[in-house]
Amino acid sequence: MKTNTFKKIAFLSIGIAFTGNSFAQNKQEKAPSVPVTDTYFGIKIEDRYRNLEDLKNEQTLSWMKAQADYTNTILNSIPGKQKIIDELVSIDNRQTEAINGLQIMDNGTYFYQKTTPKDQVAKLYKRNGLKGVESLIFDPEKLKGEGKDTYVISSFSPNKSGKLIAVNVAKNGGEMSKMLLINVSDNKILSERIDKLRFGNANWLKDDKSFLYIQSPTTDIHDAKAQMNIITKLHVVGTEIATDKLIFAKANYPELNIADEEIPIVGYDVDSDMLFFSPYSVNPNQKVFIAKGADLNKTKISWKLLTDRKDEIKSFAFSAKDIYLHTTLNAPKSKVLKTSITNPNLATATLVIPEDKEANLNPITITKDGIFYTRTKNGIESKLHFTDFEGKKHQEIKTPKKSATISLSARGNKFSDLWVTTTGWTTKGERYRYDVKKNIFTREQLSTIIDYPEFENFEIEELMVKSYDGVEVPLSIIYKKGTPKDKNTPVLFYGYGAYGMSIAPSFNPSLLLWVERGGILAVAHVRGGGELGEKWHLEGQKSKKQNTWKDVIACTEYMINEGYTNPTKTAIYSRSAGGIFVGRAITERPDLYAVAIPGVGSMNTVRGENAPNGPANTPEFGTMKIENEAKALIEMDSYLQLKEGVKYPATLTTAGFNDPRIIVWSPAKFAARLLEVNTSKKPTLFKVDYEAGHFGGASKLKSYEEVADVLSFALWQVGHPDFQIKK
Repeated sequence: MKTNTFKKIAFLSIGIAFTGNSFAQNKQEKAPSVPVTDTYFGIKIEDRYRNLEDLKNEQTLSWMKAQADYTNTILNSIPGKQKIIDELVSIDNRQTEAINGLQIMDNGTYFYQKTTPKDQVAKLYKRNGLKGVESLIFDPEKLKGEGKDTYVISSFSPNKSGKLIAVNVAKNGGEMSKMLLINVSDNKILSERIDKLRFGNANWLKDDKSFLYIQSPTTDIHDAKAQMNIITKLHVVGTEIATDKLIFAKANYPELNIADEEIPIVGYDVDSDMLFFSPYSVNPNQKVFIAKGADLNKTKISWKLLTDRKDEIKSFAFSAKDIYLHTTLNAPKSKVLKTSITNPNLATATLVIPEDKEANLNPITITKDGIFYTRTKNGIESKLHFTDFEGKKHQEIKTPKKSATISLSARGNKFSDLWVTTTGWTTKGERYRYDVKKNIFTREQLSTIIDYPEFENFEIEELMVKSYDGVEVPLSIIYKKGTPKDKNTPVLFYGYGAYGMSIAPSFNPSLLLWVERGGILAVAHVRGGGELGEKWHLEGQKSKKQNTWKDVIACTEYMINEGYTNPTKTAIYSRSAGGIFVGRAITERPDLYAVAIPGVGSMNTVRGENAPNGPANTPEFGTMKIENEAKALIEMDSYLQLKEGVKYPATLTTAGFNDPRIIVWSPAKFAARLLEVNTSKKPTLFKVDYEAGHFGGASKLKSYEEVADVLSFALWQVGHPDFQIKK
């Protein structure tokens, strides 16, 4: 290995100079560099900024802080940024209340989170039925923290009777939570506190006074082993936390062969009184073990394998007597099988919902009356269906509006209640209660019903674009009616392409503000996503990951060649695993884009396994321990693919310091190397948010500022007159 020494850098106040669109990069300090050379299967890789992985190093922290300060100064000087924030606040102010996370108990009690225009974070409420009197249960803003700490409710779980509720709270956008227990009758917080909670909430048992919870070994989200050795414990309300019984640990069940990258998740279903254990990773094919609830009283649980990875089970649901399994085995667009709860056996499971060769089958929803399900074609056109429990009678149900996306929710298999929400690219979700006996939809909106006149005159085109290998890729474009489709029109490319997740049409005012300002929003449904079924997902995974960025490159070339735009007007943006989508598009074809914004992106895939969330992601991206997968990880590594002497687009790379999913050093190393090699006069910015995690900041205003950063930076760089910084 090679190492260099470097001098300690003194970070002074940083000046900023602009001349038109040129950017004085010499005002930015380059990152301290201690190169390391590794050899993977005969391939030598120089990692010039390995030292940035040490998040306790003073020089690393100082450089990140200096970059954050510098970037914030620039972003805050862009004219038009504040107007975007003001518009988002104005849109929010139209709602007297916004409700989410609704849970309806057997007795009809509603528990939910709600925000009003004056609230920066959601508060927990309850009411008896839809029209019952509302009462506040818990306000996280009342928690005291240090300085600017902002606490939010990350999840909540009432017990069966609704008399006790467990509330997980996290601070500053982080995902490491602590649990509070609240007596609902008087809203008193009990003395018990459970910390180091990264996954899930209280899973209440049948006795209504005890629950399972999943605990991490540490609260340090930067610890590379933070997700290793996750355990499950049992707590009885009113007892000391220190006496909680250990229910599951990897070391106690060596016979289950749980891999290092698998996170052991134990759950309990109160209606069937069954335990479920799943070694979790990003592999969508679930491996599930089951046991009887009574086994909690034993020294060791007798786990029985229900489904293995090879069975390709994506999800499961319960009726009163059967388990329904959603699978892609020999059915790329999915089918549903069923087996009995009392004697589950996948080998004898019967077909309930067959595969449709044209449309994807989404996870099912079960009520007292039967099975509701949706099918989606090309990720953009959904239809609602119903069948009996045996799958003998299938029928399509016409929704009140033709919808690009249909979401379903229900109270459970003991009730007939079903809610159907329809939405699209430019239409906000509309929620209806469906009466299956009368075949009637009744509008039942919990949040305020509001209008968005600024988004009414938008056009939508759904295209199919040939990629580099002849495969057709769905491309959704949204623009304001009358917007010229010429070489002067800005286009923002957005996509993802990982985990089989589809970018379904949804109402996103943040991105629509780009359209409202005369730009075109182009959503590329690239391979790696699930828009065209499981095969589409697998065609953008591991050694085939290159299809993800080559697909968006093809979509960009199409828009340019067809005269919609030109390379000085194109922007590309995504987040998280979408960092590969952005980073590799601009490293392979820097000439196609004017601006790139990888938000909390996976930019250093070769070193991913050394991050806390890395091992769990190897089923999707690969491991450096297998030669062909290692080569694929090198190929998809945006940081390593940066070349000296290249003119790269203007770039805003962001990271959340409290992010446990994409550790801050991954985007930091990309930004550091880009700053070193970029020969264009365009800005190369790196923003670290110290009050944010993977999903941004905790407060509404914080989220608005993040949106404004993205849009104003992109609009500045594509030449929008309202966003040009004066000399």
